[in-house]
Amino acid sequence: MEQQNAIYDARQLGLPRMMVLGVQHLFAMFGATVLVPLLTGLDVSVTLLFAGIGTLMFHFISKWNVPAFLGSSFAFLGGYASVREMGVAQGLSETLALDYACMGVACAGLLYFVMAALIKSFGVQKILHFFPPVVTGPIVIAIGLVLSGSAIANCQTNWPLAIISIVTVITSSIWGKGIIKIIPVLLGVVVSYIIAALMGEVDFSPLADAAWVGFPISRERTILAVFEDGNTTLMLSSILAIMPIAFATIMEHIGDMFAISSTVDRDFLSNPGLHRTLTGDGMATALASLFGAPANTTYGENTGVLNLTKVFDPKVIRIAACLAIILAFCPKFASLVQLMPAATIGGVSLILYGMISAVGVRNLVEEKVDLKSSRNVFVAALILVLAIGVKYGANDNIAFGPIHLSGLAIAALVGIFLNAVMPGKLGMKVKSFKGKNKS
Repeated sequence: MEQQNAIYDARQLGLPRMMVLGVQHLFAMFGATVLVPLLTGLDVSVTLLFAGIGTLMFHFISKWNVPAFLGSSFAFLGGYASVREMGVAQGLSETLALDYACMGVACAGLLYFVMAALIKSFGVQKILHFFPPVVTGPIVIAIGLVLSGSAIANCQTNWPLAIISIVTVITSSIWGKGIIKIIPVLLGVVVSYIIAALMGEVDFSPLADAAWVGFPISRERTILAVFEDGNTTLMLSSILAIMPIAFATIMEHIGDMFAISSTVDRDFLSNPGLHRTLTGDGMATALASLFGAPANTTYGENTGVLNLTKVFDPKVIRIAACLAIILAFCPKFASLVQLMPAATIGGVSLILYGMISAVGVRNLVEEKVDLKSSRNVFVAALILVLAIGVKYGANDNIAFGPIHLSGLAIAALVGIFLNAVMPGKLGMKVKSFKGKNKS
């Protein structure tokens, strides 16, 4: 245990070096975290605030032991877009429609608590039996494909800028060294943004009106606006459209816990326990959504930084969380981010959406899903066709009486149901962690 603690404890580095490491973790999560509000229309400052608060809350619930950062989740992008379109079609503003979407995400966060309670009561194996890779893999693939249209639309506003961001991300990711390799998304955004400014494509006049210091939370962007509007049909439609996505993000969380456990060589699934980390993630997501911020999720980018630095002390992650909270109180910084050209966002999101789908494909391959089996083919095929077909062939949702369900929601529900009722192998066997340190 002495050798483990020598690696795990960063106090020997001193506060200045720990601060530098914290800034590095901030940069690692920054690009993807601020991209989600830019893609959805949510607020950048509130996003940073609740990324920091959510991370600190996660650390508290997981007994301060797990070196994980919680940033914005891309998995719910399709849900935000679907509910926003439903709300606008009913005459609401995009801002209020997004508030309804946030209500759906908050309810999705509650599913984490349910899953955590079930895992605590019955064990991981019995619960995840109903959510095997043949279901979660195609759902993740569909999320990326459903979002691809918006990425192309943004790229079409200025293809040269979009290509610059794409080339920068790929180049820094493949040939970059050290911190450059860790922050390709951020570099893609910064390089394309700077070139756009030099080309005169960015109007910086709103930046002068933004204050240096301000309170990020607005009453109009909280869940209170939904109850004041009182559209119960849209409330229910939002909940039903978005909640099923949580099944995919829960699987993502479990995969991240395996990755962090393997990197640090400690079994975090046993101690503090998967039920605690799921509760922390769900609590962070639900709280963020109540105040108009995106759903949170554990970030693989920061796990990469852990692997690079070999400094696993969670205090370093908490420093990054506090820095994110400080940035949230600078409206001028948020304004600078929001002035980013659509083509810059489009180029980066084109890669990120493709990577989401690629993760789903990798999940199918790594778990050796038998696609020679007719039952598995039926499950995967219906998930993909329903998600994509409803998105592009039925105005992104299908009405069941007053309730509107997005393609992703229908696909997830159908996939889970078919996998449960069709004969054959229902689930998967959860891999056990092979690290040496179990305590």
